[in-house]
Amino acid sequence: MSQAEPSSTPDADAETGSSLPRHVAIIMDGNGRWAQRRGLPRIEGHRHGVDTVRRTTEKCAALGIEALTLYCFSSENWKRPPVELDFLMHLLEQYLVEERRTLIDNGLRLKMIGRRDRLPAGVLRELEITQQLCAEHTGMQLVLAVDYGGRAEIVEAVRQLAAKAQQGELQPDAIDEAMVSEHLYTAGLPDPDLLIRTGGDMRISNYLLWQISYAELWVTDRSWPDFREEDLMQALHDFSGRQRRFGGLLSS
Repeated sequence: MSQAEPSSTPDADAETGSSLPRHVAIIMDGNGRWAQRRGLPRIEGHRHGVDTVRRTTEKCAALGIEALTLYCFSSENWKRPPVELDFLMHLLEQYLVEERRTLIDNGLRLKMIGRRDRLPAGVLRELEITQQLCAEHTGMQLVLAVDYGGRAEIVEAVRQLAAKAQQGELQPDAIDEAMVSEHLYTAGLPDPDLLIRTGGDMRISNYLLWQISYAELWVTDRSWPDFREEDLMQALHDFSGRQRRFGGLLSS
């Protein structure tokens, strides 16, 4: 995993669409620390992070990236103080309403992955409305990972396959990687080619564990509210220079 701190916007191949990742996944970390460094409540970091979501989404769509998956709220985040949890759920509901214009103007599709049984009714209602408004779009797929955990996702897929085997719908020895992928929340999406993490921490945090097996990793010390277009372009530029061997050797 490499760590990067861009100093300027590069003349990236990404700007021309060359060697772009099909799918970018982002761990949007550092909101709380960003606020605390400024003497603000942690929730202000989350509020400012929404602006970064908009800018990043619009730029990825303009570049022609097929899918952008954002780690909005992990299954472990329920351990946070009730006041912060209430604010995060309200912010998510507000985002689904206020960002409809961004989704519509850019022709984006919307998908949410993760558990839904613990989310407030208001969030689920606005999600359904927004998805319906975007149903006919053909542009980039924006994927929000909410109440998401990679291990839980894999367990759920295994349970579904086990149930089908028990019912005689498939033979256990017929289960392969493609079949497992078809039972994940991300079924139908290409695996992420590039994983970006802000905030400087060098860990995966239970995010898309199956899907990022061969993703290129790019980490910056910048907190999510400070993540700008030049940071995104630097990540894409670095990605375009990586040699992706997928366990093999490059041909001469």
